Amino acid sequence: MKAAFLCLAHTLIIAMARVNGGPNFVSYRQGRFLKEPVEEILKASGMDLSNGGAFEELQRFQQYLSDYKIIVFDGLYPDKVMFSGNSLSAKKLYLLYDRYSGHYNVITNLEGAMAKKYICNGCDTLSDHAHKCDKVCSLCTATPPCTNDKSKYCCTCNRWLLSEKCFQNHLILKVNGKLVCQWRQVCRYC
Repeated sequence: MKAAFLCLAHTLIIAMARVNGGPNFVSYRQGRFLKEPVEEILKASGMDLSNGGAFEELQRFQQYLSDYKIIVFDGLYPDKVMFSGNSLSAKKLYLLYDRYSGHYNVITNLEGAMAKKYICNGCDTLSDHAHKCDKVCSLCTATPPCTNDKSKYCCTCNRWLLSEKCFQNHLILKVNGKLVCQWRQVCRYC
């Protein structure tokens, strides 16, 4: 099998190493030591990439890699999402697809690559400012949105959260590099 046809598998291996903080990320990114993990993922998933990796292959990889969410942006129109997996995982594998070369690339810095300040965790919309999204909890930013169970008050950010889970989420989830609880304390939009 030629490396050009295995581009999607290579890219997914590199992206997973990036998301997981894998020790082989730098080596993989330089194109080294990829043969074995690529063969493993192809065998385990039952994939055949001898004709390249298109929409059907992305869907099958998404089913196999259910602990991740695969998101592919169009290289010609980088604001356009070509494929967004149905997983709700916070482990997102951002790829850029170049239609002319038929090549996938790993996006390691999404904000920098797309020249946008904000990426919505719920709908993967790129913009220069946050927006209200019905796929994200407005209080803790979790996906899917929290349900109103038994409200809990946070004395740190002076807010009522919808449930114990919502409360715990706002203590561990981040917005712009800060915990939601800390971010809400200084948020000028709240």
